[in-house]
Amino acid sequence: MANPTLQQPSFLLANLKADATTKPLLQRCQDLVKIIDDYPAKELHLIFPWLVESVFGSLDGVIAGWNLRFLHSRSNEYNIVMDFLNPSGPMMKLVYKLQAEEYKYEIPINYLPGPVKACIQEGVLPDCPLFHNKLQFPLSGLLTLNIAFNPFEFFMFNFAYCLITPKNYPPGQYGSSTDSAYFVLVDTYLKYFLPTEGSVPPSPFSDSRGSVSAPSPRSSSVSFASYGIHSPSLLKHHIFHQPSVNADPAAQEIWRSETLLQMFVEIWLHHYSLEMYQKLQSPQVKLALLQYRLSMSSMPCQPHAPPGSGTLHTYQVLLPFHSPPPLWGLLEEPFSPTEEHVLVVRLLVKHVHAFSSSLKPEQLSSSPSAHSHTHTSPLEEFKRVVVQRFVQQKLYLFLQHCFGHWPLDASFRAVLETWLSYIQPWRYTGEKPNPQPDQNRTVPEKWESFVHENLLMYTKLFQVFLNRAVRTDLVNAKNALMVFRVAKVFAQPNLAEMIQKGEQLFLEPEHVLHHRQPRGYLTPGQGGSYLSSRQRVVTDMVFKVKSHVYGLEGQDCQYKQMFGTELRGAVMKLIQIIAQARQTAKRISDHSSEVAANKSFLSWFGLGASDLNNSFPGAEPEETGEYLKKTHEFLDRALENLCQIFKLNQGQLNQLISNLGSSEDDGHSKQLPDCVQSENGLILTDLGRRQIINGLRRFDIHYQGDPELQPIRSYENALLVRFFYRISSLINERFGRHMNALCSRPDFLGRLGRHYLTNLDSTTKLKHSPMSRQMLERSQWPRLSLRPLASYRTILLLLLFYVFGALLSLGPISSTVLLLAGGFLYGLLMTLFADKLKTH
Repeated sequence: MANPTLQQPSFLLANLKADATTKPLLQRCQDLVKIIDDYPAKELHLIFPWLVESVFGSLDGVIAGWNLRFLHSRSNEYNIVMDFLNPSGPMMKLVYKLQAEEYKYEIPINYLPGPVKACIQEGVLPDCPLFHNKLQFPLSGLLTLNIAFNPFEFFMFNFAYCLITPKNYPPGQYGSSTDSAYFVLVDTYLKYFLPTEGSVPPSPFSDSRGSVSAPSPRSSSVSFASYGIHSPSLLKHHIFHQPSVNADPAAQEIWRSETLLQMFVEIWLHHYSLEMYQKLQSPQVKLALLQYRLSMSSMPCQPHAPPGSGTLHTYQVLLPFHSPPPLWGLLEEPFSPTEEHVLVVRLLVKHVHAFSSSLKPEQLSSSPSAHSHTHTSPLEEFKRVVVQRFVQQKLYLFLQHCFGHWPLDASFRAVLETWLSYIQPWRYTGEKPNPQPDQNRTVPEKWESFVHENLLMYTKLFQVFLNRAVRTDLVNAKNALMVFRVAKVFAQPNLAEMIQKGEQLFLEPEHVLHHRQPRGYLTPGQGGSYLSSRQRVVTDMVFKVKSHVYGLEGQDCQYKQMFGTELRGAVMKLIQIIAQARQTAKRISDHSSEVAANKSFLSWFGLGASDLNNSFPGAEPEETGEYLKKTHEFLDRALENLCQIFKLNQGQLNQLISNLGSSEDDGHSKQLPDCVQSENGLILTDLGRRQIINGLRRFDIHYQGDPELQPIRSYENALLVRFFYRISSLINERFGRHMNALCSRPDFLGRLGRHYLTNLDSTTKLKHSPMSRQMLERSQWPRLSLRPLASYRTILLLLLFYVFGALLSLGPISSTVLLLAGGFLYGLLMTLFADKLKTH
């Protein structure tokens, strides 16, 4: 919405709103192109908020806009939309035209990410400079706070927010999210504003005052004291928003790239608890970090370092994390990202890696201190810090949230691939890959610092993935593929060693750093060693690793080593589950092959196996044949990679698998799952759940409802089932009391009636759950059931019997009488000798 002081009646806006309901999209876009070219910024300013809302939809989701997320290339309107919203198209030209006049547009803070909104309402300055100097304080008080954005920020905010806005789309609009207009536009904007080659194209619009200028520099802190709110402490100064007298023209254009990336990261990734956000915002952290960098820059000029300075003192100040308690009780916002959301985040991660990797080698190898003395373009400086400063922290918390809350199904693949894309930046360098196979492709040594500075991305998330994997059905080929993908990535040569070295740096004792530090910064002329520069590098890397871990997890975090004893046990547990899943897949495959070989024409009549799915309830219907072969292949290769990563003894692994196989062959698969007895019956343990998931054991499941209302089987005729059910229902309703009286008699007639009408003994032998036990307390009335006559097998036998009677010159009536007599005699004999048969 526009600033209220600038709002006035606009006939142009009224005409556009009327045309939106009558004209097709092509004609509307053509009219808008003419309006953007011909009208002055004063008139365009009034229609801009409405136009953005009509394109991207309203922030509350009521207005769907152009449905960019459901608009695909096969649609007639796709090319029209893409041309209009192109970075060099009419819509962006309108943005630049308004940007030159420095108009502002307001967004209620209710639509900001939960942590940012909470900090603003608490009076804490958000860490992201995007929200600095933007607050609008209305007369009505703090409950209606707004953020004032410039036209470019307002456009990008609505574009990014479109992805997470819940909208009610018209039915029938389905398709791949990676083929949608929104996904393609995100890719186009990233390539345009974060170019891997060249620089950001200048603004296509210019007026009498020159090209579009960047917004005024944002200060590093804003005082809330004048509004009755406590003033924030020292915060980090941003590299691209510091005042500069002699501004480089390139620096005047880089703000668009930074704004786009910050907006995407804030809107798509910035969702977690307020407590975590305040911990990450802690002024003590930023103050200690600044003091450490100042001491490091001045250290070479000092002969000795004071005992309390350096890394140890830094962490003593850095780690308390004394965050003020929340005043208004917002601890966590509900956040459930969709698969489409995660796929767009992965696209962002891949392009940011490609953008950062396009940094010139001489700039990449330069030390930070060299940048202050040599001229570096703002774009190159942006590439150098983009991953660590803009993406790492929020992406880690985003992935951690997804790992902990995503369902245990195959849709987790989107989250998994996003994680694997981030921890493999060497895949997006633009260099031609080596002809070696993936398994032998070594991770270049230059990425060791990236691994160390992102240690938790490798170790902590790997541990969380292990917890998911042991609770997942690995017989499913899609789930087995995910385990294989993770094992394959971590098995790349050099990667495990880099992670292990990073853990050693993090666990470096602080007294060793104290011992190194005073000597590490003496020049050879002062009695120091020529190895001091290397010691300084090691000390600096130790600080970077520690600040990374403590900055994301806090001082009280209990770090678990990826190659420690505890995680090694968890890996062995996963290996055991993988081996069980392999055996289950093989058993299902062998069983399916046997059934397929034994199929015959008689099985169609119910003489063969009627329901294969009941044999292995842990398997999915699609997991037959080729799927099971893929499962076995994925799990085999996953086992090989896990052994390579953790250097497991192949002999012990084979012994574990062989022991598992022998125990399964002893008949364990026919036992009940692992349970504990309670007052309400059996309760599954975690081991029992895994046994069911992997198809190793199962309960004997029996239908406990009305036998007449069971689902119609494939070996039954649906028409006859319904017909006989109506007949038997009429008979049971009419003669139900007589049947009950007959079956209640203790003599021979009572036993004969119970044989034909019902069989109560078979139901009393089953074990029932507490709920079914209550249901079975209802009295079971004797009834007549004609459903067996609807079976194709029964029909075939009757047909053969009548054909045989015809061959013996017996008519249909004679054959029917003979059949009834035989059935009566069979029941009579079974009733007479029932007791003797039971004793035997």
